Amino acid sequence: MPRPFDPYCPVARALDIVGERWTLLILRDLMLHGPRRFQDFQRGFDGISPNTLSARLKTLKDAGVIERRFYDHHPPRAEYLLTEKGEALRPMLRALREWGEQHAPRRANV
Repeated sequence: MPRPFDPYCPVARALDIVGERWTLLILRDLMLHGPRRFQDFQRGFDGISPNTLSARLKTLKDAGVIERRFYDHHPPRAEYLLTEKGEALRPMLRALREWGEQHAPRRANV
């Protein structure tokens, strides 16, 4: 039986926001490319469903990690960008990338 979420553990609280599949790739793309539109994420992530992408963006937005900014109002069009809180994740993503380069070799078919 899985242990319940520990609200006193900072790692558990952080994973509650950024620990789902695709979330770190959304953050990676925002850090590498700047503001992105929903369609940009869909094109860049082979296999993500629109519902999953929407859910991940909503979680990040609700947590204050990203913001949604409208750049056109008729029809409404929005882009997503990192907030200061999101920018604070940059060292963690850099460390994860470095770990992956050292300890997670590429697969032969990639």
